[in-house]
Amino acid sequence: MLDKRTKWSYCIGATGRDAAYTLVSMFILTYIQYTMKLKIIQFTVISVAMVVCMVWDAVNDLMMSTIIENSRYKAGKYRPFIIVGAILNSIVIAVMFTVRPTGWAFVIFFCITYLLWGMTYTINDIAYWGMLPSLSSDPKERDSLVTLMGIFVCVGQFLVAGIVPMVIAGNAVFAFRVTGLIVALGFLLFQTLTFLGVTEKERKEASEEINFKVMFNILKRNDQLLNSGIAYVLFCVGQQLLLLLAVNFFYFEFGYSKSGDLVTLFTVMYGLGTLAAQFAYPAFSGKLTRDRLFGVCMIVLIVSYLVLLGFGYVLPRNTVLLMITGFVIFFCQGLINLAMVVMINNTIEYDEYRFGERHDSIISAIRSFASKFSGALNQGAASLILIISEIYAVSQNISDLEVKVGSGEMVRDEALARADEIIATVGTGQTLMLRIGMVAIPLLVMITARVIIKKGYKIDEKEYDRMVLEIAKRGN
Repeated sequence: MLDKRTKWSYCIGATGRDAAYTLVSMFILTYIQYTMKLKIIQFTVISVAMVVCMVWDAVNDLMMSTIIENSRYKAGKYRPFIIVGAILNSIVIAVMFTVRPTGWAFVIFFCITYLLWGMTYTINDIAYWGMLPSLSSDPKERDSLVTLMGIFVCVGQFLVAGIVPMVIAGNAVFAFRVTGLIVALGFLLFQTLTFLGVTEKERKEASEEINFKVMFNILKRNDQLLNSGIAYVLFCVGQQLLLLLAVNFFYFEFGYSKSGDLVTLFTVMYGLGTLAAQFAYPAFSGKLTRDRLFGVCMIVLIVSYLVLLGFGYVLPRNTVLLMITGFVIFFCQGLINLAMVVMINNTIEYDEYRFGERHDSIISAIRSFASKFSGALNQGAASLILIISEIYAVSQNISDLEVKVGSGEMVRDEALARADEIIATVGTGQTLMLRIGMVAIPLLVMITARVIIKKGYKIDEKEYDRMVLEIAKRGN
């Protein structure tokens, strides 16, 4: 039975870490696009560097999992890495949003800090998620833990995703600097709570030391992990791309000065939809199998994304319709995400059942690997869409205005008015290309993820219960 102090300390700690991750993963492109005056070639180099760094970071997740798997510290297997990662990553975030060289100097500075951001976050991330399945093997208790943690994840994400859009337009340089410092401090404080409040449980450890070769053999032999891991990569690509491009969508559809409140309202839909999914998931999982839940949500997502594509063209340009559509999308994505996290975690018992070994850190790292690798694909896709549609070229004129506001050369109201004039010159073809990128790619990859799970994932609820019972019998 999981004690309350451990449960709440672990789950509440997610608030700070996900706020920090959201700031960088969701808004770093916006920060660069609208506060730095960069040539297209410089922006392209940064975009390529981000993709390379995130691919390396995904591989680094697996390497870090072997380090944690072999750790035997007095403070526990996971807690030391959780607090060290939080300290280092907080420092990197503070530097990332406060130090502002220009031109190619910024390109070099950003590439270095972005690499360090990914590597330091990995230290915390792998340890934090690796701890989750080690806390309990009881399916109901684990579902409850995932749900409660998901609520605090949503709180952290919403605090950043909801506030940032309201404050950046016309004051972006200062707003990002202050937000970066506050979020960095919050990350450290919330993870300190987890470090001090969680009591780790002792688990049966592997008899041999885990190295890179052994790790790949563990991953290779677990066919259910490979199946669910690939599907999760694709699903993450689908759910993240909409959020990455949402700020630009609102700026160029509704104007720069008026979009802050609309983006925040859309983010409220994101927060409410995802939070509602956390509360609804236990009820849905009690009545529907995970496979059935995935299938129903995908049908609703297809319809919702098509509504988003037709918004303002074949459907009314109604903001209420847009917000409702956003809520439905985020609610269904939240349900699927929770189901897939449980699916990946359940492959830990599958591996233990088949091979008599338990490797929580290594298998849990696949979730983080999938998130990072999909993030690399998303950053590359988002940058490419912005360049091809010429949205980036237009946004650089607005960035010039933000820099002048930051240096005191221009007042905020004048910058907003001139930004609206710039956006008014953008043609329908450019905004349509942005819209297609937000809809077509997510639909394609999420449908593919559904097909992979349907055909290859075999650990349903009955099979999982059977495996856990068999593992318990062997231990007696």
